[in-house]
Amino acid sequence: MPSMEDDHYLEWKLLIEERTGMVLPDERRSFLTTSLGIRMREVGFRSYRDYYNFILDGHEGTVEWTTLVDRLTVHETRFFRHMSSVKMIRELLLPEWMSQDEPPKTLNIWSVGCSTGEEAYTLAMVLDEFRETDYADYYYGITASDISIASLATGRKGVFHSRKLQCVEDAVRRKYFVRVDDTHFQVRDDLRKRVCFAQLNVLEMERRPFGKMHMIFCQNMLIYFDCERRVEILDNLVKYLEPGGVLILGAGEILGWNPPTLEKILFNDTLAFRRLTAV
Repeated sequence: MPSMEDDHYLEWKLLIEERTGMVLPDERRSFLTTSLGIRMREVGFRSYRDYYNFILDGHEGTVEWTTLVDRLTVHETRFFRHMSSVKMIRELLLPEWMSQDEPPKTLNIWSVGCSTGEEAYTLAMVLDEFRETDYADYYYGITASDISIASLATGRKGVFHSRKLQCVEDAVRRKYFVRVDDTHFQVRDDLRKRVCFAQLNVLEMERRPFGKMHMIFCQNMLIYFDCERRVEILDNLVKYLEPGGVLILGAGEILGWNPPTLEKILFNDTLAFRRLTAV
């Protein structure tokens, strides 16, 4: 592939930021050119400018854009990746909600930037196991959203390589997974039915196909955005929290963000906020 001229690089960088909000720092220029080059070879383009114009033109360009976005986003994740957050849900949030005078009969959870679904299924397993305790009686549902159609398709299928299950305890694996072959496992049907996958760009949250949530889980997604955009995304997420609902973030993903309608929850190294009043 030819080298990318500075003006072409700037065009691509601005297009990606405009459409997705993701900011590519200049040190990731080689990542962008390599990803574009691989996809261009696959579809038969030899000019960055021609491919750029194709992306902008008509239905075929729109379809191609969804594939390209999948190439430009990182999908490395695994089950039970953030154990501190899992412990907070198990040991603090669920007992707290169930001990209320009128505990919720339904718990609605949103996994934002869910990638291929490991995070959403982890939350479903935690909620399902806790529901079997003596004092927990509720229905639960997980909404898992991402911008990548390909990632969502993987999540719906629920088949994962065994390396993604390294942090899954044997008893949990036997309970919630079925072996497909020597290296792959599939999430059991009854658990998969609890997770609804939906395509959503976080810059277009008004298009969300669901209501308010008891918990919004948003980890390792904000890193793609600059500080101003992170605040904008978080301010919007708060609008979709039930009073008393909790927003769980990745440690270090936001600094100096303290909306007056939220209180910070201190639990190990997990960064979380509880909504106090209506926004």
